[in-house]
Amino acid sequence: MPRPASPERRREVIDAVIDQLADTGIGSFSLRTLSAGIGQSTRVLTHHFADKKALLAAVLERLDERQQVALRSTPGWHDPEVKVGHLVRSAWERNLGPDELAMTRLFREIEGLAAAGRLPFPGAAFVRGRAEFVASCLVRRGLPESSALIKATLLNSGFSSLQSDYLITGDKERAEAALEELCTWIDSCVGNGG
Repeated sequence: MPRPASPERRREVIDAVIDQLADTGIGSFSLRTLSAGIGQSTRVLTHHFADKKALLAAVLERLDERQQVALRSTPGWHDPEVKVGHLVRSAWERNLGPDELAMTRLFREIEGLAAAGRLPFPGAAFVRGRAEFVASCLVRRGLPESSALIKATLLNSGFSSLQSDYLITGDKERAEAALEELCTWIDSCVGNGG
């Protein structure tokens, strides 16, 4: 009987899988190609996960954890003096920079698959988690809780759509001009108290 894997080892395997999926995409992976991509045998994956569905659930859960860490490491997120528009611009540059571009593409792909009903379970928690984080930033800056989550949802949807637009068209100038409008809008919402 095999020894149970440690939580640390399982997390290492999930992180390796995420890095591989960021390079290859998530739409049509198999355990065999995925295990080859991370330099492991298929048995390593089946030892940690009952099947492909269980692996995908673990990937989405870990992506949510990693996203929460990244969001909370955004410089100035907790400082009410830092405008939300500044945080949005910083996230844009970071997400589309060479260190995070592949992961950003993976997030957009997962969101598209979830929207199309092509994931084997309901939509990814990281979409709502991102909205809740942004709502907390808005509340810190004086927006009433009653409207913060709605404004955060609108901001996040616009942000994600603009990233998708840029990634599809390559039209950085137009996408960033629209991003500026989005930043102006959210800063005016906070400045007006809602």
